[in-house]
Amino acid sequence: MQNVTQQTHNTSPHDTLLTKSLSAADYVSTHDAMLARTLERIALKKEQGLRTPDELWIVDHNDVYTLGQAGKEEHILQRTDTPIIKTDRGGQVTWHGHGQLVVYWLFDLDSIGWSVRNLVSHAEQAIEDMVNDCLQNSSSSISDNISAHARRDAPGVYLYADTDTDTVADNDAEAQNTSLDDKIMLGKIASLGFKIKHGFSYHGIALNINCDLSAFNAINPCGYAGMQMLRLADFLTIQKESEAQIAQHIHNSLSYEQVTQKLIDNIANRHAGLIELRAIAPK
Repeated sequence: MQNVTQQTHNTSPHDTLLTKSLSAADYVSTHDAMLARTLERIALKKEQGLRTPDELWIVDHNDVYTLGQAGKEEHILQRTDTPIIKTDRGGQVTWHGHGQLVVYWLFDLDSIGWSVRNLVSHAEQAIEDMVNDCLQNSSSSISDNISAHARRDAPGVYLYADTDTDTVADNDAEAQNTSLDDKIMLGKIASLGFKIKHGFSYHGIALNINCDLSAFNAINPCGYAGMQMLRLADFLTIQKESEAQIAQHIHNSLSYEQVTQKLIDNIANRHAGLIELRAIAPK
């Protein structure tokens, strides 16, 4: 059964950002509810001049493959028991399922002064910030010299390894702006796919935390043949919430819920104008 919880982030005296969590969510019913809410907000603004609070939907989906609006079925390499749903977001084919964090951004872009490019960059940089913070504060040697970066030529967030292990960035900003020429791309950890309707965004991002990556073997992820998909759990310790409460002695371990909260807090701060965009990622 799908479970729903809702919270409010006060981002300024005149603005709020609502968050809603859905677990064990079926894709079609979730999409239909997201589209209905977006159409309702559009109508309220056009007909009554009302600005409604923006929303983040934090979703744990039941297993599903989704094919974007211009998606090509040739990128589906193998038919399995997992349903394949055509949807109205941008992008090609991807997988959603348990252990993957999906966040839908129901934003009134005009009201917050964001362009579509701003939306995509904020999404990528929020993921970069959170993943890099987790990697840099991990006690695992696996995460040494690993960093998350967006690419201008391929939407999403990717993990890179430094080729020169003696070179360490002095601060987070330097780490984010370092050229990717001297790094080796390991694979993709997060995907993006948005839809914009009358200045309102919906759909959003998918971050692999501790999911079973074998589901991606049946597709060309996001239309890229041979793209290696990664998950955060392969680079630092991700515990179940119950384990995190019992085994608190494990140093620098994180739960799925803690990773989620870090990302939501970063997005909320960006929505409030407290985190500015960095320069767009290099090619």
